[in-house]
Amino acid sequence: MAGHSKFKNIMHRKGAQDKKRSGMFSKLSREITVAAKMGLPDPDMNPRLRMAVNAAKAQSMPKDNIQRAIDKASKGDTENYEEIRYEGFGPGGVSLIIEALTDNRNRTATNVRTAVSKNGGNLGASGSVSHGFERMGLINYPASAGDADKVFEAALEAGADDVTSSEDGHEIWTSNEALHEVVKALTPVLGEPEGAKLAWRPGTIVTVGLDDATQLFKLIDTLDDDDDVQTVWGNYEVPDDVMEKLG
Repeated sequence: MAGHSKFKNIMHRKGAQDKKRSGMFSKLSREITVAAKMGLPDPDMNPRLRMAVNAAKAQSMPKDNIQRAIDKASKGDTENYEEIRYEGFGPGGVSLIIEALTDNRNRTATNVRTAVSKNGGNLGASGSVSHGFERMGLINYPASAGDADKVFEAALEAGADDVTSSEDGHEIWTSNEALHEVVKALTPVLGEPEGAKLAWRPGTIVTVGLDDATQLFKLIDTLDDDDDVQTVWGNYEVPDDVMEKLG
């Protein structure tokens, strides 16, 4: 189990705090509804739903909104959402995996393709980049959960595979199958995580310069603004000096 690597968070965080709250809540609600529809509407009995509810709580989503999203699935009063994954390349040769939940496959495909092509990238066939990633569980804790040593020890004890700690927080990586069990073991020690979900961890990292990073972030922001797009993963790293110039 590796310790304090310098592996940066591969989820695009820049500007996340400026995102429209309504758009974020819409995506969280959609995930809750889909999770509740796929299993039991009880978070204690449905691991995916529990993760979705915890993610919503971490973003201060009102309890009424959360319950409404669960009830929507229970009553069958919901669109049939489909999980779709797009793969492609962004500026600087960065590999991207784009996960969506949609009730209209054609609309989403058109929007994603347009966003990527207009911002220096191109979509590839299924499997064109995912072979360079590993499907794993990712658990996020804020820096306030404890210092690097405390989190590392707790993660090791819980059966995690890897830990990355920085001033921004802690990322705990698990095998795909062990995600929910590791969360269950960590919660009494570190508290509820900020997030826990299946993730794509890249095998190799591409370092991007200022021009490519500027266009890449514009591309990811455009995708983030699409209601159907849930998560964008990439194998990029932006050096600190470049991040400072980007603001």
